[in-house]
Amino acid sequence: MTLIDVIDIFVVALLMFQIYRLTRGTNALRIVAGILIVYLLWIVVRALKMELLSMILGQVIGVGVIALIIVFQQEIRRFLLLLGTQYTNRRHSFMSRIFRPRGRGVNVVGQEWIETVVEASADMARTKTGALIVIARAVNLLPIIEKGEKIDALISGPLIKNIFFKNSPLHDGAIVIANGRIAAAKCVLPSTEREVPMEFGMRHRAALGASEATDALVIVVSEERGSISIARKGHISQDITPAHLRILLRKGLSV
Repeated sequence: MTLIDVIDIFVVALLMFQIYRLTRGTNALRIVAGILIVYLLWIVVRALKMELLSMILGQVIGVGVIALIIVFQQEIRRFLLLLGTQYTNRRHSFMSRIFRPRGRGVNVVGQEWIETVVEASADMARTKTGALIVIARAVNLLPIIEKGEKIDALISGPLIKNIFFKNSPLHDGAIVIANGRIAAAKCVLPSTEREVPMEFGMRHRAALGASEATDALVIVVSEERGSISIARKGHISQDITPAHLRILLRKGLSV
């Protein structure tokens, strides 16, 4: 076994692990298992020199590549997004180490509105007002913004709470914060296709879906429990305190 063989095995194992991460908890994982079974069956059939079955399974696997692209388009999008985001963040981090002033974060300056969002979320949690707040990072959220009601307003606590007030015409859906402003309200987010706990409502599913499709931070305020959650990269942290939310936002927006 040569060094190239070791690298080859490592890369394949890494790809398999990434596929498992992206499909974990979804029906896609079962589809992957089914594809592996068909592929193993094809190898066995070829080894036994069963020409007819080998030809049929070979045609199925050949056409299956196109079917895989269609079936896994969302997972492929997530994988490419994750890959591109990590590259962009690393390049930005490298350049920022050279040019930023010592002792100062990359994006923390000019984000005093984080405290406003935290306080508004805490107030809505106390009054059990449901809310969904999407905070853009590197990925452009224009497709989501265009589906909502454009606002382009300064970030303020009263405005956020008024938007999510039960009788407000904009309370359904999410607000999107981009470039330090409230870009839009009443935005429709993609819902996750993963299996989630039964206690998750539509807001939590939408938050997970948006965090899977983009690199945004998504804050959820539960109307039933009055709790705060935050979703990022397809994972959600539940029942967090305002202080913890503040830390997660500053950390998430500083890289």
